[in-house]
Amino acid sequence: EVQLVESGGGLVQAGGSLRLSCAASGFTFNDYAIGWFRQAPGKEREGVSCISSGDGSTYYADSVKGRFTISRDNAKKTVFLHMDSLKPDDTAVYYCAIGSQGSRLGIYEYNYWGRGAQVTVSS
Repeated sequence: EVQLVESGGGLVQAGGSLRLSCAASGFTFNDYAIGWFRQAPGKEREGVSCISSGDGSTYYADSVKGRFTISRDNAKKTVFLHMDSLKPDDTAVYYCAIGSQGSRLGIYEYNYWGRGAQVTVSS
C-alpha cells in the first residue's frame, strides 16, 4: 500500500527554522517526483516545492524561494523540506505527494498524498 507520512511540523517563531520529512513506502520511490504543498485556512492548496526523480532537479514557489530547500534520500525513501526564515504566512498544513518524473507544482500532477503536517509560525 502506498503511504506517505509527514513529520517535523510544529510551532516556531518567525525567523526560525523547521525541517519536514516525508517517509514513503509501498512504491518505487526512486521513479517518482515528490512535491510539497501547503494549505492555509481559507485558501487553496498550493505547490511549494518539488524534486524530480531523475536528476534531482528542484523547483520552488516564488514565495519560498531562497528560504526553503527540498532534498531526497532515495536510500531512506524520504524527502525533506528544510524551511528557514519562516514567516507567519508560511502557517499551513504541509502535504507531500507523489508525481511522475516530470511533475512540477501543479496539484493535478500528483496522485498520492500524505495526511499533512501542521506548521504554525508565530509573530
